[in-house]
Amino acid sequence: MKILYLETSSKNCSVAVSDNEKLLCVCEEVSENYKQSESLHTYVEWALEGAGIALKDIEAVSLGKGPGSYTGLRIGAASAKGFCYGLKVPLIAINSLESMIEPFLGDNYDFIVPLIDARRMEVYTAVYDGSTGKELSETEAKILDETSFEEFRDKKVLFVGDGAKKAKEILNLPDAVFNETVYPSAQYLITRTLEKIENKEFEDIAYFEPFYLKDFHGVKKKNS
Repeated sequence: MKILYLETSSKNCSVAVSDNEKLLCVCEEVSENYKQSESLHTYVEWALEGAGIALKDIEAVSLGKGPGSYTGLRIGAASAKGFCYGLKVPLIAINSLESMIEPFLGDNYDFIVPLIDARRMEVYTAVYDGSTGKELSETEAKILDETSFEEFRDKKVLFVGDGAKKAKEILNLPDAVFNETVYPSAQYLITRTLEKIENKEFEDIAYFEPFYLKDFHGVKKKNS
């Protein structure tokens, strides 16, 4: 089954193509300027070309549904819906935090905690079992302080994501490891996507909304 994956929730604009569990191609770039609007469809073209297949061959679309950048999520969701509608294929949506933990499962950590920077001292986060990837606490917007994650003081914990930098500065967890270079990536949506396809857990294309977690607050212009 040929599947197209889109992950646009962060600074990493990421597209991948797989044939069932086999990754055929991934095309992605981390940019401080959030380049989803200008790069996403180009990356789709490149990923399909790299995989050696045409868009008409795609049999499902999988989307990293957030949490993360409001604008990035809107762009990803609109594109995914468009592909699904035009190709008449199902849409699968995966929590973007799950793609961040996938590369580290089985690496001898008790827990893996993704941290997506949500400005100031806030992060989007959840806690996962380091071996199985099972979600142990639900995704939330969390304000970090010196006492955050204190329950893991004697545990081997891996914090991943661009929010790990500010966590490292204030958390007093001597056995914790911090990796701030990790972003959600389309290539790590494959396992969970295949599970959802197996269980026929598809989204309603007409009514699907990304997992924003928080309401969008725009900036009002001052009257001149």
